Amino acid sequence: MKTITALTAVLMATTTVAASAETLRWARAGDALTLDPHAQNEGPTSALAHQIMETLVMRDHEGALVPSLATEWNPSESNPNIWIFKLREGVTYHDGSAFTAEDVVFSLNRAMTTESDYKELLASVKEVRADGDYTIEIETNGPNPIMPNNLTNMFIMDKTWAEANNAVKVQDYEGGEDTFAAKNANGTGAYKLVSREPDVKTVLAANENYWGKAEFPLEVSEIIYTPIQNPATRVAALLSGEVDFIQDVPVQDLARVNDTAGLEVRTAPQNRVIFFGMNMGDEDLKNDNVDGKNPFADVRVRKAMNLAINRDAIKQVVMRGQSEPAGMIAPPFVNGWNAEMDGASKTDIDAAKALLAEAGYADGFTIQLDCPNDRYVNDEGICQAAVGMFAQIGVTVNLDAKPKAQHFPLLSNYETDFYMLGWGVPTYDSEYIFNFLVHGRDEKYGSWNAVRYNNPELNEKIVSLASNTDLEARNADINAIWQVVQDEALYIPIHHQVLNWGMKEGVGTIVEPEDSPKFKYFTMN
Repeated sequence: MKTITALTAVLMATTTVAASAETLRWARAGDALTLDPHAQNEGPTSALAHQIMETLVMRDHEGALVPSLATEWNPSESNPNIWIFKLREGVTYHDGSAFTAEDVVFSLNRAMTTESDYKELLASVKEVRADGDYTIEIETNGPNPIMPNNLTNMFIMDKTWAEANNAVKVQDYEGGEDTFAAKNANGTGAYKLVSREPDVKTVLAANENYWGKAEFPLEVSEIIYTPIQNPATRVAALLSGEVDFIQDVPVQDLARVNDTAGLEVRTAPQNRVIFFGMNMGDEDLKNDNVDGKNPFADVRVRKAMNLAINRDAIKQVVMRGQSEPAGMIAPPFVNGWNAEMDGASKTDIDAAKALLAEAGYADGFTIQLDCPNDRYVNDEGICQAAVGMFAQIGVTVNLDAKPKAQHFPLLSNYETDFYMLGWGVPTYDSEYIFNFLVHGRDEKYGSWNAVRYNNPELNEKIVSLASNTDLEARNADINAIWQVVQDEALYIPIHHQVLNWGMKEGVGTIVEPEDSPKFKYFTMN
């Protein structure tokens, strides 16, 4: 594959004069679920939001923390429980109103409400307060060593705009609520919203008053974003010139795109793991053929399901080599990732059958697997392959694949017993995974814990990570938590995803691990 170097990225980031101003036609498999910045913690949703709205700190295309709406941040010298953020002055929203500390306090408080899909990132926060117009203090319950890491997807809204448009409350996406903030946005970002047709087309135009004009190339003057679910149609659009950039080149078309004159594929490991979750918490399952009990409540069954998966076969046949088998649900980018744990997964059909028999399921059972078909690379194909693998140990799996807009509410509403999920870690720390996927679900934690696991002792240890400044001791606790996750077989890891971005040769960018292109960095030649 052709590549673009990190040096090129540095040059792009330091370019101060745009060589040209052009329209970029962007496509990917699925649309953003909503424009409400705190309603859905989901990759394509935050990727679109990053063009329009901004955060206090952000990650550049190489994953480094850099200033955005905050210019500097440090722990307070007088109180270790307080982080002080100095805000950028002279910034305006797209409607011309001024950005101030009041907006930050409003936005972070909004993101901490029960309805927010980002509340776990701020679970340790005691209070957010303004100190004048351009300084805020975030006070936590105990010192929080990684608070800035938790803010990279915490978008800032205009308080006055939210109040005027009845958007103070976070949209209840899972409940089917539609709000003004779900289809409209007023941010400080490099691009402003021109039009929005969900699942059809979104048009953005350059923000002529953007504060970063001297810091970013800003060569993209207009963005036309079109979700194209069908892989063949998406590739055809790139080959024909209808679009300039697609984020998810199907693995079967990589060579075809890369060998086409004027096009190239750029590839990189993604900060994301694909896995299956099993409802182990309910006394009985709704979507199985076992009456009066829950097979997944038995750890032997969960381990048997894990042993049934042939990750190498999925890599070679389904993913065409474009994945890395996983043994834990943490990507290698993340603090707490463990090479030994990640390499521990194996396929053993006989051992799996023996475990099922020991658990009382020698004849297997039937279960429904819920899978998205427009979110991850070959998501439905992976699920189809897994159906055959589970059949080898006597477990009959009925596959139900649907668009992510219908799939994700199944997890949030506890309406699935067996499901696929992919998880990226924008904080680059295991605490993020534990807060969302391992801690029992309550008003602050566990919003994506659809396996219904709840271990009070482990919950307490997870919460303590937020205030442990002894990094060696903290890492030891992280490792201990991972050991429980592995021993209890909470999830079935499949693989670490690989990104393949396809684009015209003149589009200048590197592939970033978050799979969240920030078009203000792009160059157009």
